[in-house]
Amino acid sequence: TIQYQEILSNIRRYYPISGDTIQYQEILSAMDPSGAQPALSSRRSVDLIIHARWIVPVVPPETVLEHHAIVVHDGIIVDLLPSSDASQKYKTEPEGGELSGLHRLQHHHVLIPGFVNAHTHNAMTLLRSYADDVSVMDWLQKIWKVEREWVSEEFVRDGCRLAIAEMVRCGATTFSDMYFFPQQTAAVAASMGMRCLVGVPVVSFENSWIAGSDPAAIAEKCYEITRKMHTQYRDHPLVNVAIAPHAPYTVTDEQFKDIRALSQELGIPIHIHVHESAKEVSDSEEQHGCRPIARLQRLGCWGEKVIAVHMTQLNEEEIASVVENNVSVVHCPESNMKLCSGTCPVRGLLAAGANVALGTDGAASNDDLDMFGEMRTAALVDKAFAKDPAAITAHQVLEMATMGGARALGLGHDVGSIEIGKRADLTAVKLRTEPVYNPITNLVYVGTNTVTDVWIDGKHVLVDETLKDTSESELLWLGKEWGEKISTTE
Repeated sequence: TIQYQEILSNIRRYYPISGDTIQYQEILSAMDPSGAQPALSSRRSVDLIIHARWIVPVVPPETVLEHHAIVVHDGIIVDLLPSSDASQKYKTEPEGGELSGLHRLQHHHVLIPGFVNAHTHNAMTLLRSYADDVSVMDWLQKIWKVEREWVSEEFVRDGCRLAIAEMVRCGATTFSDMYFFPQQTAAVAASMGMRCLVGVPVVSFENSWIAGSDPAAIAEKCYEITRKMHTQYRDHPLVNVAIAPHAPYTVTDEQFKDIRALSQELGIPIHIHVHESAKEVSDSEEQHGCRPIARLQRLGCWGEKVIAVHMTQLNEEEIASVVENNVSVVHCPESNMKLCSGTCPVRGLLAAGANVALGTDGAASNDDLDMFGEMRTAALVDKAFAKDPAAITAHQVLEMATMGGARALGLGHDVGSIEIGKRADLTAVKLRTEPVYNPITNLVYVGTNTVTDVWIDGKHVLVDETLKDTSESELLWLGKEWGEKISTTE
């Protein structure tokens, strides 16, 4: 008896054409390993079938599936099964003479859930490298000055376009943003087909977004915009809305009480920078008589809807408080290292049972939006910080970059892992080294891998390393034009 796998091997050997041109499994679709002849008409028609050498679903932990396929219909993962079984059970309908819904990734590809970048300031791609080699407080002063002069609807629109293109090329399918003119961020994300949580910032200082100098009036306008955006995007398939108080040192007690009430009223998350630097903590102790987290607890802004970003200055009591109150922490290691803000105690948080996500922060302090770099840095920094090479595993870091972020944003039921019933947010990564003993550790520790394809909600948005429906040359021209204008700032 001629074995099924031997036939497949011979076809590949003598017809070495790309998998998308000659569908090897389709050639053998009439044959199962026992040689039986199935009824081809009984195969279910679906929108998308992706075959991969390896699939890392993230859930269950440490799982690597070999020679498997993901089946997608109406943007939902409907099956995850061995490739040979997928070819027997499913088919895609021809479109334009090609089986465009059938994708066979090359031998060295890993298919993973799309990354969730849990903390960004997307428009700040236009301020990349503008304020380098200074402390976080000096950085803020320099950035705030240039923002007052240049930030506008056009600035945010163009900066977000650049950011989304960069994130998709780096394998992200979801982001959580906090910046001025959030209406523009939401509109750009919707038009470019990227999933997001858009935070409407709340600040008490003058800015180029909301006119006026009265802190109370500025905050009221922020609340009004939050309500309008929540209504507008309540049923949107990709865009979600949060309220985003900038930080404890820029928001008053009364505003925090209003923010708590609005979060409860609309059922939306609170996205906030907190315990980012030692100075923030010491200033709070001097001005409010307590550390920032204690103040947030007192004001009722510390619970399961809170996305706490940075968290570099934590004691054991505060780690326990994070877990007890179901707060999610977003670790931004590269930004924190560059600004010397401190190190988030990730091992302690994970050991205590906290949900930890991963974010790049804005390009003005990172200086990129690459979640692969963030994963590698997070893993190495935590090992060095704990003085223990086993302090954090590659899988834990990958989970932070996917499922941890999805949970933090309140989207864990839809994305963050490859599971039947979830939305098809997927990233294909080509591993460029051999041998590959463990695809998960290769993804995290090897910096030469390439994202080739990305699907968001089942739609193919990055095709063979090229953005679909987006002109990269146009985006680069926009960035160059903005750089020439901003560089004139004194």
